[in-house]
Amino acid sequence: MSRTIPLHQIAHARAGDKGNTSNISLWVHDPADYDLVREQVTADAVKAHFGAQVKGRVTRYELPHLHGLNFVLVDALDGGVNGSLNLDGHGKSWSAILLDLNVEVPQ
Repeated sequence: MSRTIPLHQIAHARAGDKGNTSNISLWVHDPADYDLVREQVTADAVKAHFGAQVKGRVTRYELPHLHGLNFVLVDALDGGVNGSLNLDGHGKSWSAILLDLNVEVPQ
């Protein structure tokens, strides 16, 4: 039996940018949840979660010894901070958006 929860209940995240690329690091609070998150929070799941906001590819890097994942989202910031009218040209709020992704956890 499982239940669905938002990712923010078991993890935290930070986001940054470089040009038109967003970078989001995701860290589980409890190392016991790392495999669950690694299985469900894939590059494809992140790309689908952000939808049309990410026009390029999403690449995931695993940091198992730190119980974290790093996502690089290309062509994601409407040209970047210097070339965009986007209210969040740096993508700093993107960590909060990722943490709203739902995952399945055991009851």
